Parts: sequence; structure tokens; C-alpha cells
Amino acid sequence: MPSLPLSPQVFAILAALVEQRAGLHYAPEDRELLADKVSSRALEAGFDSLLDYYYFLRYDPAGSEALDTLVDSLLVHETYFFREAQPLVVLVEDVLAPAVRQGRRPRVWCAACSTGEEPLTLAMMLADRELLSGVELVASDLSARALERARGGDHNLRSLRALPKGVEGRWLEVVEGRARPRRELVDAIAWKRVNLVDAAAVAALGTFDAILCRNVLIYFQDDTARRVVESLTRALRPGGQLLVGSSESLMRFGTALRCEERRGAFFYNKGPA
Repeated sequence: MPSLPLSPQVFAILAALVEQRAGLHYAPEDRELLADKVSSRALEAGFDSLLDYYYFLRYDPAGSEALDTLVDSLLVHETYFFREAQPLVVLVEDVLAPAVRQGRRPRVWCAACSTGEEPLTLAMMLADRELLSGVELVASDLSARALERARGGDHNLRSLRALPKGVEGRWLEVVEGRARPRRELVDAIAWKRVNLVDAAAVAALGTFDAILCRNVLIYFQDDTARRVVESLTRALRPGGQLLVGSSESLMRFGTALRCEERRGAFFYNKGPA
């Protein structure tokens, strides 16, 4: 499909609209990339001008829903089971298991979970230790399409590329070329559509003992990332833990959280009240 021309001026307002809605940042050097991705949506909607498409998204009553669909198509859904697994192991063994033994039911939120491989990995680890019923799991994403796949327990075979021995056949099966986790794992997770740049939506989830927001902040500008981290910090209970991706750091944001290293994994700890 051909790409519609995108002038620097129209790029600026279209990129700003996307960033305002979802936090996704497109730099000037990404202009052709955005044009390629947006053109198909614009042409499907009957527009032959990206400026006209922008006005539709911005001002038409039907534009808000169309903007959500556009953003959904721009989101990166790269994930797989047991990705960066060591921090999850440490979380389960050092944070969640002791809390359950103390008679508490800790809450864990996997933010920006895409098609759900991360929260399902966590559910498998908990189930292996007979802790799944003792932990409340919440998983969210901005993409309704990704969440539909997560709820349906439908995953491609590439999501199995880091799968440890003993998982297939115990916690998931490959059926007709698709990976399907056991239904009780999927049902143990509360799947929700949440926009991380919407502080009110984050607050509405309540508070958590641990939040995973991994490989997400890299797509935001610093100001947006700082606001998201502040929302996540407010959503942590005193003593709660925030985990980000191995290539991400919160130090440049001046966060109130304290970074701790545990068995090779880095946790951002919220101090006591």
C-alpha cells in the first residue's frame, strides 16, 4: 500500500496527537516511519490526505474511536514467555512467597502487558509453588486487540522461544500451531484496558505490592515517562516494588524510589509510609 505524503508541519501535529493520547513519541527523523504506519489507516477510512485525516481524528465525533484504533496499530507487541525471567523469580521467591506465608494476599500489576505472556509467566511461577490462589494478579494494556488475544489464551509460537523445559505439557499446550496456556492461568488474571498516561485510570486500579512496567518507558519522552513513574509510585503500597526493563533506569527522573539489587535483579522500592 502506498504511503501518503506527510509534510513536517502535518507530522508535528499528528505526532503530537498520538503522543497526547498514548505517550508514544515520534521524533522528526521518524516522519517517514509514521507516514507508512498512518497511511494505511487513513486510506482505509477514505482519506487521501493526512491533513484531512488529522482533522477527522481531532475534531470529528467518530475521531476518538478511530484514534484509539490508530494508536493500537502503532503499539509494539514484542513479548514472549519467560522474557527476562530472573527478576520474576526473585519477585516470587523474595517478595510474594513471604507475603503469602504471612497470611497476606499481595496484589501485583503487570502494566503494558501486551498479549499477556509476562503475567502468564508469573502465574506459571506462582502455580509451580502452589501460590497462585494466594496472589491477586492484574494485567493491563492500552491495546484492546492485544487484550482480546490474552483473554483468549491465544499466542504465536515465537512466544515460546525462551520456554524452559517442563513448561510445555504442564502449563501450556501447542494446538494447531498456536500456544495455549491452561485456562486456570488465564482466568487467574484480571485483564484490564488502561492507558498509562491517564493518571486517573492508574489510580482507579488501587494500590499494589508490586508493579511490573518493563520495556515500556523507552517509548516515552522523559517528561511523559516521569509522569508515568509518578503515577506508578502512587499506586505502590508502602514497601512496594517497581520493576522496569533491564535496559531502563529511573535514576535520571529523580524518583523517590530506592533502587535495590537482589540476586542480579534491580527493584525500585517505595519506603514505608
